[in-house]
Amino acid sequence: MEVTRAMPVPDYEVVIGLEVHAQLLTRSKIFCGCSTAFGAAPNAHVCPVCLALPGALPVLNRQVVELAVRTGLALGCVVQPRSVFARKNYFYPDLPKGYQISQYEAPICLGGEVAFDLDGAARRVRLTRIHMEEDAGKNLHEVAVDGGSGVDLNRAGVPLVEIVSEPDLRSAEEAVEYLKALRAVLVWLEVNDGNLEEGSFRCDANVSVRRRGAARYGTRVEIKNMNSFRFLRQAIDFEVRRQVEVVDGGGEIVQETRLFDPDRGETRSMRSKEEAQDYRYFPEPDLPPVLVDEPLLARARAALPELPRPRAARYQRDLGLSPYDAGLLVGDRALADYFDRALAAAGGGPERAKKVANWIIGELSRLMNETGRGPADWKVTPAALAEVVRLVEAGAVSGAGAKQVVEALFREGGDPGAVIALRGLAQLSDAGAIEAAVDRVLAASPAEVERHRSGKKDLTGFFVGQVMKALGAAGNPGVVRALLQKKLGGG
Repeated sequence: MEVTRAMPVPDYEVVIGLEVHAQLLTRSKIFCGCSTAFGAAPNAHVCPVCLALPGALPVLNRQVVELAVRTGLALGCVVQPRSVFARKNYFYPDLPKGYQISQYEAPICLGGEVAFDLDGAARRVRLTRIHMEEDAGKNLHEVAVDGGSGVDLNRAGVPLVEIVSEPDLRSAEEAVEYLKALRAVLVWLEVNDGNLEEGSFRCDANVSVRRRGAARYGTRVEIKNMNSFRFLRQAIDFEVRRQVEVVDGGGEIVQETRLFDPDRGETRSMRSKEEAQDYRYFPEPDLPPVLVDEPLLARARAALPELPRPRAARYQRDLGLSPYDAGLLVGDRALADYFDRALAAAGGGPERAKKVANWIIGELSRLMNETGRGPADWKVTPAALAEVVRLVEAGAVSGAGAKQVVEALFREGGDPGAVIALRGLAQLSDAGAIEAAVDRVLAASPAEVERHRSGKKDLTGFFVGQVMKALGAAGNPGVVRALLQKKLGGG
């Protein structure tokens, strides 16, 4: 069963909280020097610390703390001056120590929020906490030999932040938009790559239902390891329907952990849900408390970029861009930075902003999607794009010709003026030469001229096209249209 929209549950309120696990962009693991690179052969990036060999001791990666602090500041959290690592005890084949080093009673960040828009309305979801922890390994059932399974510990010890929301979400759509907004911030901050397929950005969803008007939350069910926006929506919608059917049938929801089966479009039971006491948390004896001093906080604050939502708001307020255009530009930090540099080179201002944005959202985005090359790999520099805008304004090249120029610059680089000259794209604005072409076209089309003068004004486009064709598409369309109107009597 596949559900693409939220199931209507008029008698119930849906309550959702998300626990997001985001891999931090460090080159080495959280407690050792092993690589965090994805895609290596199984167990290629391991050491005595990863394998929990006797006598191996963890040493905290300072960059993990810095990235966690950056995340907390950007999301409006209170960064704790003192936080403590703890041992979370449980026994799985992919957890070599028999416990995970995480944070529990004293996390690095408390509070904060994530803002997003849904159906034109602003939403804000409160955060409970952000804490640092190590990832576990991965069980490999698909490489089974003689009915067994393998364990790849390359991910064991990869640094994560877990971002826990309050149960403020009320639909699958809200959950997906929240997740997208959080992902955008983390990618923008350069603390996470946002890659759902590789598992570096994933979440667990806690879902419950309660009768409308009820004060107490219903029994929650956790759906583990969601790494797709589409699957998250489907899983929540299925789970809501399942829980409503159980309650309506007089049953009780069992607190448990479930997995989503994308092939069947349904969740299925995995195990009973553990509580905090089941993990027997206690402070990690091999690691001292994490102390965040004021100089570290000051450096992190100073390095914070303007975030996507404030930047989009500035584009709309100061540059007159539409919410749609502003949203597309801030969807990628490199794209927004490219826009800012191109606009500055073009001279700034709302009029130029719209023109620069149109080129980026239109032609350059088309070429980016076609080639897979992001702004950092474009050969057309921001200054070159700004020059194209000025050349179009000056009438030196037509809009159609400018598209050819931009594509050539995107693929090969160079100077816009040189590309125009090399490809013969200079726009003809000489009134005398254009008038001669207009006269030839009108003389060759007496029937169309007569129909136009009899009131068939929509033939103006036909004449413009014929004149442009006669000029090899080099004529200035504005001059062509003005001369035609003069000779044909308007329209």
